[in-house]
Amino acid sequence: METSAAGAGRPGGGGKSGTAKQLNVGGKLFALEASSISLSLSLDPSPTPTFVDRDPALLSGILSAIRAPSSPPAFSARVLLDEALFYGLHAQLLAALSPPPLLGFSASLASTLSPASEPFPTALAAHHDGSLCLAHGAGQLTYYSPALDRLTTFRTHLHRATSIRLLPSSLAVVGSSSSPGLHVYDLLEGWHVASVEWSDPTDLRVLKAKVIAIAARPPADAADTNSPILATFECPHRENCILAIDPVTLKPIQEIGRQSGSAAKSSSPDRLVHLQELGLVFASSVSSGAFGYSGYMRLWDIRSGNVVWETSEPGGSGRSSRFGDPFSDADVDVKQLMLYKVCSKSGDIGVADLRRLDNDPWVYMSSGPKGSGGGHGSVLHCYKSQVFVSRKDGLEVWSRLEEQRDDTCNLSEQPGAKETLDRKGINENSFRSSYVDTEEDSKRGMIEMMEGGGDRLFVTREDTPVVEVWESSRLAGAISLA
Repeated sequence: METSAAGAGRPGGGGKSGTAKQLNVGGKLFALEASSISLSLSLDPSPTPTFVDRDPALLSGILSAIRAPSSPPAFSARVLLDEALFYGLHAQLLAALSPPPLLGFSASLASTLSPASEPFPTALAAHHDGSLCLAHGAGQLTYYSPALDRLTTFRTHLHRATSIRLLPSSLAVVGSSSSPGLHVYDLLEGWHVASVEWSDPTDLRVLKAKVIAIAARPPADAADTNSPILATFECPHRENCILAIDPVTLKPIQEIGRQSGSAAKSSSPDRLVHLQELGLVFASSVSSGAFGYSGYMRLWDIRSGNVVWETSEPGGSGRSSRFGDPFSDADVDVKQLMLYKVCSKSGDIGVADLRRLDNDPWVYMSSGPKGSGGGHGSVLHCYKSQVFVSRKDGLEVWSRLEEQRDDTCNLSEQPGAKETLDRKGINENSFRSSYVDTEEDSKRGMIEMMEGGGDRLFVTREDTPVVEVWESSRLAGAISLA
């Protein structure tokens, strides 16, 4: 007989916590807490063990994985998760199979993913549960479960998918730099659901618009299922706009920030972030050439469609005090409402509080000797209140520390700290950085894309056919008893 206290006291099952329920699974007896199993199995009042005509080895594998999550499971994660649905143990098993909380300074390469055919990634989209949708090759999509089992692979009608975001119910919105329209696919069924085009009968220049970027979805704990899908559309002659799309009807409902695209300061945004709490959308565009980097950042009010703040580098309104050191990438920490950028020449990280923006809101932080290679080609990604930055010599993570306070709840006295906090709303002493990859990791090439999902960081590198999966070790939070 096997016993288990898996899921004790957790919602989702019938019975009272601590009440044992006996199951006869394929001739093998199991004793489970009634509160941890599905309602239909726990309601049987008979003292005789409830007979279940299923494979007992699978239930043993589920219970073993829940009890000892660090041990390799006896069956594939997908098989166990499918079986756990019947017993009502899916949530407990998924939690056991998931990695520990992602701590950037202790993250390391845990595994790699490579589709069976045409493996070179062209776009990534991760979900808050740790699942991943990977665009690769000539318009193929591969969908991985939260346990990173491959669920489906299918070919779309797109030549090359270059932007992708996940929606509820295993749907994905996909854009291509070579094909017009925004396209919705059912990842589990592998079929095309709908297409969204940008059109304007009064303007003949609006024709065959391609999708350049799709807004990151709000965090799971703050997501509004009715929040619009936001995507940048660009026509062949550079006319562009941000289009708000109804997630239910998949119809355009609003144009935001139409631009001619004839100059660098009106080029299509290549990064969008939906700031749902503020009712804003962050848009940035970066280009590079023989004379270095140039780009802009803007905040658009979704309701009015007006710009509420903008900066252009180099020069322009709201310019940085670091003239001649324009940013090479930027992203937003949606939860902390912080805006980050990496400077292209110095490689320094600039941070600004979105609630206290002015003409020059930046506080700069230097990475030290190892980051002296500058920020050329750097990619910046905000996830779980951490900032991941790719460098020529490695992967750097910036973590925000809790403000040091004394017994009167005032900031501790540090040289210049109070002045900086009063002026910017940010204290640069409350950040720390560290490099998390090894010399062998950096030899695989410079990072091209980063995407956080669940407690994982998914990474791709230039001319490399795999997706790296970075996780924190289960020993990262261990406390020495010596």
